[in-house]
Amino acid sequence: SADGGRTLSLDSIPMGLPMSDPTAWATAMNNLGMAPMGMTGQPLLPDFDPALGMMTGIPPINPMMPGLGIVPPPIPPDMPAVKEIIHCKSCTLFPPNPHLPPPATRARPPGCKTVFVGGLPENGTEQIIMEVFEQCGEVIAIRKSKKNFCHIRFAEEFMVDKALYLSGYRIRLGSSTDKKDTGRLHVDFAQARDDLYEWECKQRMLAREERHRRRLEEERFRLPSPPPVVHYSDHECSVVAEKLKDDTKFLEAIQTLLTWIERGEVNRRTANNFYSMIQSANSHVRRLVNEKAAHEKEMEEAKEKFKLALSGILVQFEQIVAVYHSASKQKAWDHFTKAQRKNISVWCKQAEEIRNIHNDELMGIRREEEMEMSDEEIEDPSEMKETEESALVSQVEALKEENDSLRWQLDAYRNEVELLKQEQGKASRDEDTTKEQQMKLLQQALQGMQKHLLKVQEEYKKKEAELEKVREDKLKIETLLENLKEQDSGPARVCACSQEKDSPAEQTPSNSPVKSEREVLLVGIISTFLHVHPFGASIEYICSYLQRLDSKICTAEVEVLMTRLQNTFRQELSGVGASLEKRWKFCGFDGLKMT
Repeated sequence: SADGGRTLSLDSIPMGLPMSDPTAWATAMNNLGMAPMGMTGQPLLPDFDPALGMMTGIPPINPMMPGLGIVPPPIPPDMPAVKEIIHCKSCTLFPPNPHLPPPATRARPPGCKTVFVGGLPENGTEQIIMEVFEQCGEVIAIRKSKKNFCHIRFAEEFMVDKALYLSGYRIRLGSSTDKKDTGRLHVDFAQARDDLYEWECKQRMLAREERHRRRLEEERFRLPSPPPVVHYSDHECSVVAEKLKDDTKFLEAIQTLLTWIERGEVNRRTANNFYSMIQSANSHVRRLVNEKAAHEKEMEEAKEKFKLALSGILVQFEQIVAVYHSASKQKAWDHFTKAQRKNISVWCKQAEEIRNIHNDELMGIRREEEMEMSDEEIEDPSEMKETEESALVSQVEALKEENDSLRWQLDAYRNEVELLKQEQGKASRDEDTTKEQQMKLLQQALQGMQKHLLKVQEEYKKKEAELEKVREDKLKIETLLENLKEQDSGPARVCACSQEKDSPAEQTPSNSPVKSEREVLLVGIISTFLHVHPFGASIEYICSYLQRLDSKICTAEVEVLMTRLQNTFRQELSGVGASLEKRWKFCGFDGLKMT
């Protein structure tokens, strides 16, 4: 059909039957979502509006749907459709009981254009099937079976929905009442490889178009490529060197220099030129640091300016709010009218809200500054401990140096005292008084130095004690961390540790295969357990019994212990094929005779 779904191409259908009931035919065509047309093509209802169907709940078919591959929504089950009798040339279709539930259908396959039609009369032919279903659209192929069903493939997907409308109709060939000439149609979706292949091809085409569209969008929004970098030459090198000295052209020149170095233009001949250019680039470091510092200073000044302005605004708001509060006192409040009091109270609330918002903003700025300062001061606790320890070590070293210097000074003073004593005998008696005074002064200085030295030694001992305490705390923390890690590692770690412990025990030469009292207890318990199991038991069964007594016991530990005691325990294979199993048995009585 030309319009794709609103009208039927009835002119191409050789149907010349008389229309006994035009109203019923118009109702049936309207239920299919088509404009009611006569057999010769004239409209039965000249005032028919395709957008307003005569039957409630059946949406009109959009002509754009075939092109887009969109299938119209199915009829809601809670809205029953009134179906009419449909008269064809060779048969008549009677509608089902409207009170019965709608016929069930399977899930619609993607791109479905094929329907299954069951319940055909035994005497039904392909011409009759074509006559009935050609009203729904162009039929491409009909595959009829001998068991009263067939498959019909349409040209478009929306035609399948029209064919599903005929599901439940009773068909009668001519006016015959024979059972072979009657049947109840059951129309359902069918899964065909051709439909799926066409649908996949269509999806691939749409995906290609979408990729092409996205590529065009990306190319449209892609930034233009940078200009190409010129090749290295002595002339270009001098040009770039001049640009590197200019602040405005520095960025362009540094990109060119970087490209030349990455290309491998540096050799023995050009090394000096490149070094001079790198030196020119390095001279800009101080300029950039100064610019950054200037910008940071401007930012800090702007912050301070904003804080000052905000604090001034808050002061003015406080004064306004104070005016409102003073006006709200009884001395002045009684002289205002009711409307004036209302306005003053509203203005007071608004001013307080705005003041609180600005105050919160100012407090937030101050809080951020405090947090920044605290972040700079506060460091990681482990780093704090390390810094404290390093500070104590440095203090101890400083005290040692001070102690040594004081000792040297003390030795120097002692030497001076000895020299003074020697000179005292030679000097005259007139100078004895001055010498004695000097001696007293030196002795006092010496005593003071000794006291100071004792204090320094005491401080040194205290610092050493503190350092030892810090080291002990550090060792305790490390041991606690290791214990926590061992506890978190779980039973797997315990098993691994036991294997590691057992493996060196096996390597070390020893006369006794049992190494500890714990292993002796394990041997006794395993022997008792296997003695009551004369046919043996698997290692997993034995370990499950032992783990009830001690959850830390692992399979590897038990198996290593049992393999060491070959005269007490013996491993045997039992079963055939897939049921092959290793079992341990107790052979202590036989081993006693052998040993």
